[in-house]
Amino acid sequence: MAKEIKIPQISEGVDTATISEILVSKGDKIKKDQAVIAVETDKASTEIPSAFSGTVKEIKVSEGDEVSVGDVIIILEEASEENKDSGDEKEKKEASEEKEKGKKEEKKEETSEENEKKKTKDKEKKETSEEKKEGEERSADQEDVDESKDESKDEDKDEEKKKPSKKSEKDKSEDKKSLKEVYASPGVRRLARELGINIQKIEGSGDSGRITEKDVKNYKEGGGKKSGPAQPELPDFSKWGAVETKPLNNIKKITAKNVLQSWQSIPHVFQFGEADISGIETYIEDHKEEVEEAGGKLSLTAILTKVVATALHKFPMFNASIDMDKEEMILKKYVNINIAVATDEGLLVPVIKNADQKSIKDLSVEISEIAQKARDQKLSNEDMEGGNFSISNLGGIGGTNFTPIVYHPQVAILGVSRASIKPVYIDDNFEPRSILPLSLSYDHRLIDGADGASFMNWMVKALEDPYEALLG
Repeated sequence: MAKEIKIPQISEGVDTATISEILVSKGDKIKKDQAVIAVETDKASTEIPSAFSGTVKEIKVSEGDEVSVGDVIIILEEASEENKDSGDEKEKKEASEEKEKGKKEEKKEETSEENEKKKTKDKEKKETSEEKKEGEERSADQEDVDESKDESKDEDKDEEKKKPSKKSEKDKSEDKKSLKEVYASPGVRRLARELGINIQKIEGSGDSGRITEKDVKNYKEGGGKKSGPAQPELPDFSKWGAVETKPLNNIKKITAKNVLQSWQSIPHVFQFGEADISGIETYIEDHKEEVEEAGGKLSLTAILTKVVATALHKFPMFNASIDMDKEEMILKKYVNINIAVATDEGLLVPVIKNADQKSIKDLSVEISEIAQKARDQKLSNEDMEGGNFSISNLGGIGGTNFTPIVYHPQVAILGVSRASIKPVYIDDNFEPRSILPLSLSYDHRLIDGADGASFMNWMVKALEDPYEALLG
């Protein structure tokens, strides 16, 4: 007896995923709970286990395919030979019954056709005189128009009959490629089909560019016009020299959609500041061995995480989200902070949960561990969800300043660049001090300029005198 392995609900709010690896082959014998495929969703990789034991009869997906919850990915054969023989006998019996039934249907159709022909002849005789009279009254011009219309209809019907019922391999390939770019739940896809809308043409407004029911309805009400700015057509770059094309990996595709959505929906304001972190650098040097013994690395990012966690309690609007449909703000009572991590595959932003409740040593260990998981592509969905505020530290790479994009549905992000030695006037003398450039990006719908400046000023003071800030 065949069993279907389907895509389960991977995590809350996640209805689609991209297949990154197929872990079994046709003919393999697998056990229950054995991993059969690996999928990527929202920048995390997850393995899908089999709900049954058996032999792989058919693999219905390929690497790179996008699948939804409930989609069948693998067919397993569980039946014994005895059951198989029994099934064959049942099939033969059903085929015989079907054949007999078909003969009876043919006889009925023949009788029905004869009766229909007789009725048609009688009807034609009755209508002949009326049609003749009507034809004489019709003008020659009108006859030409009618005949043209009839011929056009017939031609359209003939063309429809000539069209192949199955798509060409090229069409299938294009459809498959297009489907990979769509993020929508099965319910939304069904609504689009019911309304006769090609879901590929709709721009999603949800997280990761996900298409919502509202997007489908807005598209319908708008007369099928594509929402959002159209992608400008690219020129043929090969006219000027050699080119190479490479597909975007799943992380870069999701990042592209996220930042585009954030940039289009969030009115950004940028606030800059500089903090003297000479004291913090001394603190790091004095305590780094202690943290290393605990399994972490004492870094400026860990200290920034602790300072930001305290700031979010003092400035709660930076720990909020805005709901424009309901015209309300959502103030969160917990402090979860995203830490941007650069990897070979692209930018990942895992979350440090309850950062305000952890010591600098604990934060150092956790940030080291989660950054390594990101580089090893072992982040789970739980590692990526629930962030309220983000920190992006490019100091290790370089640069003087940058303006990071706020991650929707958050309202602020702190950008950190490389510190440099500058002369600072202290007690009638210039002293060499380590100055850290900071940039704060925030959502102007919720946060005013005065709030942004106050937040930045507090951050600068906290970094220059962390003991007073954290204890005050």
